Amino acid sequence: MLHVRLAPGPAPRNLSRRWDSSAYLHSWCSVPCPSRLSLSRAYSIKSSSIGSATGLCLGQCCRIKPLSCKCKLGRSSQPPPDSRQHFSASSSASEAVLTAQSDIRKLFVANEKIGVLLLNLGGPETLDDVQPFLFNLFADPDIIRLPRAFRFLQKPLAQFISVARAPKSKEGYASIGGGSPLRQITDAQGEALMEALCGKDIPAKVYVGMRYWHPFTEEAIEQIKKDGITKLVVLPLYPQFSISTSGSSLRLLESIFSCNVREDEYLVNMQHTVIPSWYQREGYIKAMTTLIEKELLKFPKPQKVMIFFSAHGVPLAYVEEAGDPYKAEMEECVDLIMEELEKRGMANPCTLAYQSRVGPVEWLKPYTDETIIALGQRGVKSLLAVPISFVSEHIETLEEIDVEYKELALQSGIKHWGRVPALGCEPTFISDLADAVIESLPYVGAMAVSNLEARQSLVPLGSVEELLAAYDSKRDMLPPPVIVWEWGWTKSAETWNGRAAMLAVLALLVLEVTTGQGLLHQWGILPPFP
Repeated sequence: MLHVRLAPGPAPRNLSRRWDSSAYLHSWCSVPCPSRLSLSRAYSIKSSSIGSATGLCLGQCCRIKPLSCKCKLGRSSQPPPDSRQHFSASSSASEAVLTAQSDIRKLFVANEKIGVLLLNLGGPETLDDVQPFLFNLFADPDIIRLPRAFRFLQKPLAQFISVARAPKSKEGYASIGGGSPLRQITDAQGEALMEALCGKDIPAKVYVGMRYWHPFTEEAIEQIKKDGITKLVVLPLYPQFSISTSGSSLRLLESIFSCNVREDEYLVNMQHTVIPSWYQREGYIKAMTTLIEKELLKFPKPQKVMIFFSAHGVPLAYVEEAGDPYKAEMEECVDLIMEELEKRGMANPCTLAYQSRVGPVEWLKPYTDETIIALGQRGVKSLLAVPISFVSEHIETLEEIDVEYKELALQSGIKHWGRVPALGCEPTFISDLADAVIESLPYVGAMAVSNLEARQSLVPLGSVEELLAAYDSKRDMLPPPVIVWEWGWTKSAETWNGRAAMLAVLALLVLEVTTGQGLLHQWGILPPFP
């Protein structure tokens, strides 16, 4: 075992924003944030292959075409020198920062085929894709979790919900051009990332794996096998980690790697590592700040603009009962961006809210729609929306924010509205992602071990299996968003009414499945009994 003690990173941040729940505003306070999580500064790094993390690969991948660039780095037939003589590392929270990129190239690139797998949500490319896309989404047990006794209803319930929601969803996609641009944008980000890596003398191929639509993650893994990749860096395109986004995509990878262990020698030998979240990276923070600064200057009075960060919501139970770090990471991300803005002479007020809630259970608050109304009532006249959890334009930015929330804001008395574009292929952002990939190369095929019992704002780089273990030790205890077995009054009427509604839906599904008759069979949602 090779033991490497990483140099301590910067001291933990103690600057946080205090919530004013009545106004949904932030103010500075110089006290430790209770939700901020400590991270051990010492790691034991041991070399290992992915071992039991092997997998079954399916389908065909629409991968990024190689760019016609010439990297300075050639392939050597000589083995890499002893790694103990060639690098020292430091831990800032999410990654080890190496002191010399030239040393990395010598150590980890020679004689290797490097791949980068970008993970994203996916989206329907045509209106005909909307219903099957929604089915894939709601069939994911990390999105809708049912009790063990009802898990056989996961797909029928997903079919029911997807058919019911499809008409309204189609209207939304029709309003933005008839489909989601997410795949095209992610492909462009992959092309830009590959070019940036090439410019940094790292010859790598970049692949795109979507969770709920083409190109599926299984298809990407199949293409990675065909290309003979020997070292793989897995990079979810979600700045902040959540069980329902990065976690779901990584869980799928875990199932791919763990299937048919003895039948796929290639995946047994292919080494990999994961960059679980990267919201603290300097390049990302500066890129976001630059976009915000540009949009602020378009207002008549930039200093009077309320900066409105809107993030995708998650069920409250994920955070409070399962330890999902999403909320803590999101709040720290906003802190970092606002600090960077203040360094540039802008001291605007800001607020953070959560959008896109689905279903009857309570999600992270404050909700975006309620916050917009409250801000209008408080006399806010200029609002700049910042889609903080998205790096690509899609339905939630182009339709939900640009159309629905803008209309709500104007109706609430807000006179001036603006929206910061998603990062897309912003050069500083792409270059920083390339640096993150380069910095992760020493961990490909190694396991970064830390205290998994301690709550951490970031997990160390490691394999999919070890990464999920950090957040997943209590997964069986996580209540599903649809809680169907609990009775009694609750503090939330919304939750109580939702439980009653879901019980009725489940009863209908059970009746349909057991009898083979009913409206769902008549509508063709459920297949008839043979």
